Amino acid sequence: MGTPLISAADLSELLRGAQPPTVLDLRWRLAGPPGRDDYDAGHVPGAVFVDLDRDLCGPPGAGGRHPLPHPQALEGALRAAGLREGDPVVVYDGGDGLAAARAWWTMRWAGVADVRVLDGGFPAWTAAGGAVDTGQPSVARGDLVVRPGGLPVLDADDAAALARDGVLLDARAAARFRGETEPIDAVAGHIPGARNLFYGELVNADGTLRGDLAEIFAGFEGEPVGAYCGSGVTAAHTVLALHAAGRDDAALYVGSWSHWITDPARPIGTGA
Repeated sequence: MGTPLISAADLSELLRGAQPPTVLDLRWRLAGPPGRDDYDAGHVPGAVFVDLDRDLCGPPGAGGRHPLPHPQALEGALRAAGLREGDPVVVYDGGDGLAAARAWWTMRWAGVADVRVLDGGFPAWTAAGGAVDTGQPSVARGDLVVRPGGLPVLDADDAAALARDGVLLDARAAARFRGETEPIDAVAGHIPGARNLFYGELVNADGTLRGDLAEIFAGFEGEPVGAYCGSGVTAAHTVLALHAAGRDDAALYVGSWSHWITDPARPIGTGA
């Protein structure tokens, strides 16, 4: 379906068109409250705020910290945000691309065909001179039907097999991968056989995706590839980057490390 990204200039042009896309604001903080206050302070005109944790993920627990939502619950949340069958969607966040990438992945998994991420997020929009609104748009309830299975998903067994027989990328910082520190989850380390590729190596200083992603991923050609992280948010960004580089087959271990460690029988890798 082409690039999963859209520039601020292209989004501005689409919003002036006869059939503008539905725009969702996904500003979010891992260790803080939702980004609703940021949205209220100013957002892309017409954008609807969506809470990543509440609307696009299931409750934390045995499935990990950010498991897949129940399809019916996801459908209700997306309809409440105004999504209609066949309409294009653009998502953005505060600039690091993480929440927007997970929203993109979740909607693509749910069968929404045309979803794009604003490259560079809200900072890119304002830097390009985009208009900013503080009002709450009136949203007509949509009619979107969630059809799970639009993107490949890994469970724990799949992730272990991919680490052994293909390429499983760990998107966390190197120290977490090596097991030297673990600020969030109860156990440190990584899935044995995984390769560490910190998501920060895929972006420019302004949060936009690098232009040489195909070169970064060139060594994986011909091998199945997937990604995981702490809870399936940062790894969704890696999957987004893989799609941008032409790897539409890239899979996501949604439960990621926070799910892997729920079974003490699963092995733990440490070191490089």
